[in-house]
Amino acid sequence: MYQLKNEALTLEIDAHGAEMKSLKDNQTGQEYLWDGDPAFWKRTSPVLFPLVGNYRDKESVYQGKTYTMSQHGFARDMDFSVTEEKDQEIWFALQETPETKEKYPFDFKLSIGYRLENRTVQVIWKVENTNRETMYFSIGGHPAFVCPVPGKGKQTEYALRFDTEGPVVSSLIGEGGLLTEEKVEYPLTDQKLQIAEDLFARDALVIEQDQAHKVSLVDPTGNAYVTVRFDAPLFGIWAPKGGKAPFVCIEPWYGRCDRADFSKKLEEREWGNTLEAGGIFEKSYTITVA
Repeated sequence: MYQLKNEALTLEIDAHGAEMKSLKDNQTGQEYLWDGDPAFWKRTSPVLFPLVGNYRDKESVYQGKTYTMSQHGFARDMDFSVTEEKDQEIWFALQETPETKEKYPFDFKLSIGYRLENRTVQVIWKVENTNRETMYFSIGGHPAFVCPVPGKGKQTEYALRFDTEGPVVSSLIGEGGLLTEEKVEYPLTDQKLQIAEDLFARDALVIEQDQAHKVSLVDPTGNAYVTVRFDAPLFGIWAPKGGKAPFVCIEPWYGRCDRADFSKKLEEREWGNTLEAGGIFEKSYTITVA
């Protein structure tokens, strides 16, 4: 476990999955990240690489060969090495192995950086194509934030606030974790969507087409206590079905699950990323806490 600390916050990251495990206020002791209780969900902030969501039938096809990979890819379940460590910044790296080549045909170097500044964490992804051919991949974040804050009301008294007047239109995930043709329109009140018990009854909200680039969790007093900013063209909002889990995920994505009728061809995936031989893909998002 590695730690970044400044006057305001302490961030802890596990080299397994290069996953954030704790983001805590030094003065109040308030924890902002979900603790990974497996009774609800064992993870806290996994990186989704080289797949966001599911392939159709868990399969992709590249150059006539079929590859099988589980939801959200393999990086979240692998040990990263630390390549750089400073007081307020740390970098982790992962490269292909014989086991990853069985699931995914490309060589790569995935670097994940965390930078702490005042009350903001910047999460940086860098994907390097170390092949002699074009590489196809997806990448995304999956941070889970405490909601409700202990002692501060019920989850249904909280809301999501977007940097748009709305409405927000969500695609829906169906059988097999695949995208359906169904969409739901959510009107916003003062840019906010109340968190109802049934909000995640149909799995994650999948919000495409650059509808928003800033999403906050708002407590019962109307104060935003977590804000996620990103440039990603789509994002997910998720909590486990049933409305009982005490957290909500805000997930910037460069990629998503396949449609139910998708061809399985890796190079044709919607929202997928294309990287030429020797190329570098670098993106980031930030988490700011009150």
